[in-house]
Amino acid sequence: MLLKKNVPISYVFGKIKLEMALLALYSTAVYIAHTNFNFPGVSIPIAIPSILGTIISLLLAFRSNQAYDRWWEARTLWGGIVNDSRTFARQVLTFIDNSYGDEDKRAMKERMIKRQIAWCYSLSQHLRGQEGSKGLSKLISPEEKQSVCEVSHVPLSLMEYHGRDLRLLLRMNWINEYQQVAMDETLTRFSNSMGGCERIKNTVFPVTYSFYIHILVLLFVLILPFGLIEFFGVFQIPLVVAISSSFFLIEKMAIHLQDPFENKPTDTPTTTISRNIETNLRQMLKDESPVEAEKQVIVTNSTAVYYVL
Repeated sequence: MLLKKNVPISYVFGKIKLEMALLALYSTAVYIAHTNFNFPGVSIPIAIPSILGTIISLLLAFRSNQAYDRWWEARTLWGGIVNDSRTFARQVLTFIDNSYGDEDKRAMKERMIKRQIAWCYSLSQHLRGQEGSKGLSKLISPEEKQSVCEVSHVPLSLMEYHGRDLRLLLRMNWINEYQQVAMDETLTRFSNSMGGCERIKNTVFPVTYSFYIHILVLLFVLILPFGLIEFFGVFQIPLVVAISSSFFLIEKMAIHLQDPFENKPTDTPTTTISRNIETNLRQMLKDESPVEAEKQVIVTNSTAVYYVL
């Protein structure tokens, strides 16, 4: 997620700088052909690009809405993970009674809550195609770290350890059957949220739909100079670039939003959310260990744009 409230213009238009340069050259060539060589039929009625532009606008609006829905669903799922993580920590802290100062119970609570923090970070990394076990050494035991490094789906393995500890709590009579069912339901919600994120990650936006819209946009920008040349002369060059750039920007925005787990500035900020979860759970655990901030830098057009994902 972008940290700067005012996104640099160079970052925005850096996404379409090649298209803008080609459009400027193309519209200039159309103007030269119209004024110096007087090619017949070099202009067309303005109504034709107007009708095509209206159709493309409707298609791009629908495309953008669908892309935003995918992004918002991903954010909603991670909002559920935040709530369920707090619920899980509260259940661990309140269901396991340590009124007598039992160090074993205290250690169990710390182990389960820190493992939940590790699960959030590992899910974030797993969804972005990164190593899911990276940076978990301070949150889980060496035995667990060695075990999860041997599997491809680290969050699922950590969830299995949660289930084992839950069974152990019941066998040792540290929780009763009703508490065990309640905590197991929380783990089920974690699995459902993880599955929902993976569904968004693995469901490809229809390629043909994107391709057809892109073809229509290209057709529009190709015929636009011919529709403006009679009315604006040389001023049609900046007009063509400005109008066409708006279509390209909307198309690029939809492409970036449709994949919220691709480690881009427009991603769902899963790392930031995981860090907030860690802060909350450590406070509930009365653990004052500092949470290290982590920043990534994207350099676009010689402008550094800092963001936390």
